[in-house]
Amino acid sequence: MKVTTTFLAILALSAVTTFAADAPKKPKMTPEEMFAKKDADKDGKISKEEFLKGSKDAAKSEAAFGNKDKDKDGFLSKEEFTAAPKKKKKDA
Repeated sequence: MKVTTTFLAILALSAVTTFAADAPKKPKMTPEEMFAKKDADKDGKISKEEFLKGSKDAAKSEAAFGNKDKDKDGFLSKEEFTAAPKKKKKDA
């Protein structure tokens, strides 16, 4: 009885693992889609509060907001939000 129960448990676990591996992956959102999602009030710009909402690391997100807000108006335009970050120069 113990062997049968153990076997069934292993079989069930392997079936769950197999189905989980076959599950389709959620496609990543484009920067434009992320902008539309973050712009909660649909005013065409993202406030700091909208940007920080749902953040796991508020300090890191606040720094990212400051880096993206090029004109320092307290909002991110679509252009500021979707702009690729500048690459850091390596010291020679």
